[in-house]
Amino acid sequence: MSLNHLKVSFFLAVRGLLRGSRGSLYLSILIIAMVFTNMIFMPSIIMGAIKNAEQSIIEYQTGNVLISPKENEPHIEDASGLLDKLNRIPGVIRASAHYSMGATLRNKGNQIGATVIGIRPDDERMVTGTWKKMKEGEYLSDGETGEVIIGIQTAGHKDEAEDMGPSLGHVRTGDPVIVEYTNGVSREYRVKGIIETRSYQADMEVFVTWNEMESVLGHPIDVASGMIIKTAPDVPEAQVKQQILRFGVQEQVKTWQDLLEESFGRAIESFSIINSVTVIVSLVIAVVVLFIVIMIKTLNSRRQIGVLKALGVEKHIIIHNYLFQVLLLTLAGAVVGIVIVEGMVGLLTIFPIQFPDGEVTPYVTIHDLITNTALLFISAAIAGYIPAWQVASEDIMTAMRS
Repeated sequence: MSLNHLKVSFFLAVRGLLRGSRGSLYLSILIIAMVFTNMIFMPSIIMGAIKNAEQSIIEYQTGNVLISPKENEPHIEDASGLLDKLNRIPGVIRASAHYSMGATLRNKGNQIGATVIGIRPDDERMVTGTWKKMKEGEYLSDGETGEVIIGIQTAGHKDEAEDMGPSLGHVRTGDPVIVEYTNGVSREYRVKGIIETRSYQADMEVFVTWNEMESVLGHPIDVASGMIIKTAPDVPEAQVKQQILRFGVQEQVKTWQDLLEESFGRAIESFSIINSVTVIVSLVIAVVVLFIVIMIKTLNSRRQIGVLKALGVEKHIIIHNYLFQVLLLTLAGAVVGIVIVEGMVGLLTIFPIQFPDGEVTPYVTIHDLITNTALLFISAAIAGYIPAWQVASEDIMTAMRS
């Protein structure tokens, strides 16, 4: 097909759209824009929730890289030596050791099972963002004893309906809490602060200082239940993991991606299926709508098509005329859809959706916009070609008698 034929088809398409019903034109563009918005918006919310969960896991629980004891070993031995080694590895900003012990927490008739984690607060500040999420009170300081910080889900809300499980019944900063450790030691602590990260798992945690944990055990601690590492933003976690292994670390080394795949792999796969189904359904709607629009236009223009064929206009020019019409409608709809999507993303960035695990904003990338626009154009081309080909294939007399 020559360039001149395409120009003729394009001219006829523009004239057809401009001379048609303005209301039908605007409605068709709006429908396509809504279809495009539906293709992008729901998956973007799901991806936003996933990204929020990922950030919460990194920021408040595992860091970028997690070191666990060797298989069948309860603890990491020579914790101080390993910390020194980790902190010398390129790409590691800081490593923080944790020592965990089971305990029962009691307060005014309420009790709850928990894991108490011994930390070095100065290291922890450089690795996690928990210290920034104090709902009330203050974070721990290195060396202090007799004080504890606890998550809001363990402390409990004033309104019990907000609790997502058993709690201590609305403990406040300064309140006493009895902690009975599994080694038989019982201590009364003053609550120094309450943590609220909006991540359920993190908001269940209980922290004391490393010195306090040594006091509970009755001896210095040079072992750890685990170590979390913060890596430089410009260095991939997988690269840091390989560096750690090259330094001869024998413990289990996992990036947050490894942990997420193990814990939430199936959930993320399910979300991906939901996203795919949403896009497919939207594309089917787009195909049906555009098919109906072009079918109505071609049926109403059968006499005109017959005249064009009688004047010697070739069949493929007529087909491409309607194909260009549907592509122009799709282009206008996609532009309006992108404006709507960006407006909604901007609005929900300022006023995020409140989820139980935190505030969620839509996550939309340029790749998402390009991919979905391309899919929409392909669907539109298919939807526009079929009715145009059917009507253009009729003989001249049949078309003229319509």
